[in-house]
Amino acid sequence: MSRLGPVITLAAGAVLAVGLGVASVIATPAARNEAANTAAEAPSAEETTAAPSSSGEPTPEPERTAPKKIAKADYGGYVKGNGGLIAISIRDGKAIGYFCDGKAEAWFKGTESDGDLRLAGFGSAKVTAALGGGRAKGWVAVGGRKWSFVAPTVVKPSGLYRATATVRGAKLRAGWIVLKSPKGGFTQVGAAFEGDTQVPIPQLQGDRPTAPVTVDSTTLYPKDVDGFIEEMQ
Repeated sequence: MSRLGPVITLAAGAVLAVGLGVASVIATPAARNEAANTAAEAPSAEETTAAPSSSGEPTPEPERTAPKKIAKADYGGYVKGNGGLIAISIRDGKAIGYFCDGKAEAWFKGTESDGDLRLAGFGSAKVTAALGGGRAKGWVAVGGRKWSFVAPTVVKPSGLYRATATVRGAKLRAGWIVLKSPKGGFTQVGAAFEGDTQVPIPQLQGDRPTAPVTVDSTTLYPKDVDGFIEEMQ
């Protein structure tokens, strides 16, 4: 009996160990299934980060609207503290400008977007203006000096005019700003250059500003802004 005791004890231990092993083998797949089910029920990263709307759907991002551009506009007015004139014309967001006081002149080009006008000329010359309320209000800088201006909208024959030709191998160019006067008639200023030399410039006919004119014995045919704005871009 004393010899059988340890054997029975060992056998019982073996049976217990086998039982625990079977229980472990059976429990492992069940644990895996439970973990898989838990993972399947957990929300994804997209589900947890998306902000739901009141209807339960993710809130869409707001649409970005393109900047508005002026299809067509013409402005003209006096430059304060200078006595010159400035004219600005816009076509589908593209813009050109011209400043002249009879002695100095400057052409500008650039763009308009959401009522903000920015034009650049030769060297440091530039025009910046805000558009709205039927006018352009801003600053013009030429030759190291800067002046303010307010230029209301204008209609033809008021506006910007330009003419070019070739004389003795040099380019002849002329520019005019024409503004209708409240008291009747027209105010205009312009400048003409043959190469780098300034030459006398004739007055345009106020009611027919595109009529031919003679500059330095050469006939010029002025164009309104629609006839040359693409050339200036």
